[in-house]
Amino acid sequence: MDRLIDLIEKFNNRTVVGLDTRITYIPQFILKEAISKFQDEEEAISYAIIRFNKEIIDAIKDIVPAIKLQMACYEAFGVGGIKALRATAKYAKQNGMYVIFDGKRNDIGSSMEFYSKAYLSTTTLFDKPYSPFCCDSLTVNLYLGSDTLRAVLEDCMLYDKTIFVLLKTSNPSSNEIQNIKDENGEEIFLKVAKICESFGEKTIGKYGYQKIGAVVGATQKEELKLLRKKLKSTFFLVPGYGAQGANALDVSYAFEEGKGAIINNSRQILCAWQQKNYSEKDFANASRDAAIAMRDEINKYI
Repeated sequence: MDRLIDLIEKFNNRTVVGLDTRITYIPQFILKEAISKFQDEEEAISYAIIRFNKEIIDAIKDIVPAIKLQMACYEAFGVGGIKALRATAKYAKQNGMYVIFDGKRNDIGSSMEFYSKAYLSTTTLFDKPYSPFCCDSLTVNLYLGSDTLRAVLEDCMLYDKTIFVLLKTSNPSSNEIQNIKDENGEEIFLKVAKICESFGEKTIGKYGYQKIGAVVGATQKEELKLLRKKLKSTFFLVPGYGAQGANALDVSYAFEEGKGAIINNSRQILCAWQQKNYSEKDFANASRDAAIAMRDEINKYI
């Protein structure tokens, strides 16, 4: 996590912009231009997403340390979407940003090893090493068991990558499974937390945080407080701020002395141009203004 925390310290900004791009977020003038340039629909949507994302990145790269790409938003558009995912990640990396892929990948044995090859390390293509994507971190679902961690942790060490494991998610129905108690009264999300801490204890960096982070939703305030107290060396990726209902005070519980977490916001940043008196051609500046407002609001509580 050291590289991510270095950027957070540099910008005094504990937020990550979620580039969860949807067609409805993209201004009409970009969509019309894409359609005029390309007869192929996949090429057109790829062009539109890439242009939109790059302009957002250009507008925030000097104030925001990281972006998070919700992979489903790209996979929905097939090959064109995957091209846009890869191009966006590459462009963000070229501009010094930390790139988190939000795919919640989960499998066992060799299948998880291939997920790791795709996103965290390299695979072999015609006897040469090949890295399909340019991300620094990947969200991971541990609810198949610790096989998932065994398959990726070695690659995290070799390639200086990180993962964020789902502990307590921000969706309303997360309690149905994550809060089930065992015979000793311990909830499942706490058992998962212990596994993560155990696996990552030998990967702690200069700031005191390990390579295995945790996804903890700000909408789950009591669990967020509890996990922050218990997991001293685990860095949190915190969804739920903004459109999902959590505010700056809520997310402040993810921090200890101003450290230990990064807060995600997607819709409010990407759609800022739709919410206020901005022209559609000024969408990137609108996103910048929204990102600054979020940074300043959270810093008031830290």
